[in-house]
Amino acid sequence: MAKLPGPFTGAKAWTGDQMRADEGWVETLTIEESDEIVAAVAHLTRTGVGIGELTRRNFDIPFLATRVASWSRTLRDGRGFVLVRGMPVESASSHEIELAFYGLGLHLGTPVKQNNDGDLLGHVRDTGDDPNDPAVRRYKTRVAQPFHTDGSDCVGLLCMKPAAIGGESTIVSSWSVYNAMLERRPDLAPLWFEPFSLDLYEQQAPGEKGWFDASIGNVVGDQLFTFYLRFYITQAQRHSQVQRLSDTRVEFLDLLDALCDELRLDMDFLPGDIQWLANSSIFHGRTEYEDFADPTQKRHLLRLWLSDTNH
Repeated sequence: MAKLPGPFTGAKAWTGDQMRADEGWVETLTIEESDEIVAAVAHLTRTGVGIGELTRRNFDIPFLATRVASWSRTLRDGRGFVLVRGMPVESASSHEIELAFYGLGLHLGTPVKQNNDGDLLGHVRDTGDDPNDPAVRRYKTRVAQPFHTDGSDCVGLLCMKPAAIGGESTIVSSWSVYNAMLERRPDLAPLWFEPFSLDLYEQQAPGEKGWFDASIGNVVGDQLFTFYLRFYITQAQRHSQVQRLSDTRVEFLDLLDALCDELRLDMDFLPGDIQWLANSSIFHGRTEYEDFADPTQKRHLLRLWLSDTNH
């Protein structure tokens, strides 16, 4: 057997215990920074600039831009996540919040499509759809989201309204999960680098197959890049042409999930919180939640997928 890479060391290889002991990953906006966002949005509103015309240049935040650049470095070279607290949402309209979040995202990267409808700004909320329908993506339901990655370099979530109960965000360093498996079960660790079939949830082009193959881990230089969606792996088993998961592969996936749970960091979302995550080194999930009866108070997050986060 060829020697496995790792263990991987550095800022990306953190544990939940370490992050709970030092909450330097929480960054609270100052009054001046918050005011600068409000002013930038007010200018866009006066001039009639919508999200479709928004650019880094016309979302002018010269004071805050330096801090946003530090978030980009943290995502790319550091621990891989930041929780930004204090985005002014309580007195803003939904449109103003969308402009502010999208504008901030442009200073971190380039928004990319999140679905076949071409949405660049996603809405994470319960639509009442059946979570067991293979065409329904889980973020449109209230069920738990197991640990996974999204299809972009960075994912940003802005909390407009939290859930009545639950809906807690949970994240984990995929580097630390890999290192733990390498130490405890080196016989299973090679499966990080072997392909698994993943379901496309009816998002494939007409005439194309409904799944694709990808490995969970890839090594470039001294860096581990990860991509994981177990529920997509499980869902792909509905296709008769997909190879059945062996007992060994199920054991590997069960251990991977158990290590995620062991090493995770949990965080509540408050109104105005923004979570930025690097998909290449962070797995993220969400607990099941209960919503408020009042439709205006139901859990509602905005989501951005960003690429090119090193610009």
